[in-house]
Amino acid sequence: MPQHAPTPRVCRDCDGHASAMVTTGARTLDGSRVLVRVDCPACQGTGHHAPAAGLVRAGR
Repeated sequence: MPQHAPTPRVCRDCDGHASAMVTTGARTLDGSRVLVRVDCPACQGTGHHAPAAGLVRAGR
């Protein structure tokens, strides 16, 4: 029987790609572009989500 590996808890908003570098369009004195690091607001740049501890399944 095959063993099932646990699925990683990947952030559903950023799909695990938690940070991105965005160019501002400006250039520095040496000619390279000015970049700004932007993190996912849902996972704060970790790429993972925490399990919902407070939710309980209710019903029949």
